[in-house]
Amino acid sequence: MIKRSIHIMDPVSIESDEAKGVSMKLLVGREDKAPNFAMRHFSVSLDGHTPKHKHPWEHEVFVLSGIGEVECDGEVEPIAGGNGLLIPSNQLHQFRNIGNSPLELLCIVPVESDCGEAVPGS
Repeated sequence: MIKRSIHIMDPVSIESDEAKGVSMKLLVGREDKAPNFAMRHFSVSLDGHTPKHKHPWEHEVFVLSGIGEVECDGEVEPIAGGNGLLIPSNQLHQFRNIGNSPLELLCIVPVESDCGEAVPGS
């Protein structure tokens, strides 16, 4: 068994011209020999956003806290703590913090894509 706490882990800043104020903590991943999925915690600071991107794998997201919006395949929906989301593969998506506190997300992705490539950040 593996047990980690986001409260004591050091965040890794997501460095990109297209991202603002995003950090990640890898709770469980490929290096832990997780056979199928990686669990990642993202924090999006006030007025921050993830890059608009798409990839050939789905991911499930649980909003832990905060208020934001998700743009997926051209549609924008409000999100808040307690929401669960499915982001289908190959759909352009982005998370934006529109609240007054950090937007905290738990994201589950496969450790390998359907084509056998390692999923970044897993």
